[in-house]
Amino acid sequence: MKKPIGLAIVLLSASVSALGETERSQAETDAIATIQEKGGLVLEVAQNDPSLDVAFHLASEPAEDGDLAPLEQLTNVINLNLRKAAVTDAGLAHVKGLKTLQRLHLEKTAVTDAGLAELKDLTNLVYLNLYETAVSDAGLQHLKGLPKLRKLFLWKTKVTPAGVDALRQSLPELEVVLGQELAPDPPEEKTGEEEEKKAD
Repeated sequence: MKKPIGLAIVLLSASVSALGETERSQAETDAIATIQEKGGLVLEVAQNDPSLDVAFHLASEPAEDGDLAPLEQLTNVINLNLRKAAVTDAGLAHVKGLKTLQRLHLEKTAVTDAGLAELKDLTNLVYLNLYETAVSDAGLQHLKGLPKLRKLFLWKTKVTPAGVDALRQSLPELEVVLGQELAPDPPEEKTGEEEEKKAD
C-alpha cells in the first residue's frame, strides 16, 4: 500500500534529524523545512555523515525557480535532483553556490546554454544529466573548467559530436552519452523513498 505524500514527508523529516544527529544552523534547519513543505526530499546520505541528498522530482507539483531559493542556505549538498522540474536558467542562480555538489539532474527542464554558466564554479561535480534540454555546443564551454566531471548525459539536446569533441579536449576522462533520437529515456535513479513505495 502506498503511503500518502504528507505522511512520507513527515517520516522523511524525522529521518533527517535522526540520521547522525547532525547539528545544523537555524537557517539551514528552516531551509530544509521549507523544501519539505514544497514536497521536496532532504536526506542525509549516510549515518554520521552531514552530506545531503536533495530531490524535487517526487513533488506533487513541479518545483519552480523560486522553490530553489532555500538551497542557498544549505551546506554539504552532494546530490540534487531537479528532473522534470519547471526550472529555468534563473533557478540555477540558487544552485551555483553549492560548491560540494557532485551529482546534478537537470533532465527535462527548461535549462539552456545561459543556465550552464551558473554551473562553471561547481568544481566537485562528477555527474551531470542534461537529457532533453535546450543546451547546445555553446553551453558546453561553461563546463570546461569542471575537472572532476566524469559523466555527462546529452541525449535529445542541440549538442553535436563536434561540440562533444571540443569539450573532451579539456576533459579527456569525460564519458559523454550523446545518444540517438530514438534512444530510450535514461534510467531514473531510485531514492530510498521510491524503493520503500515499491516494496509496499
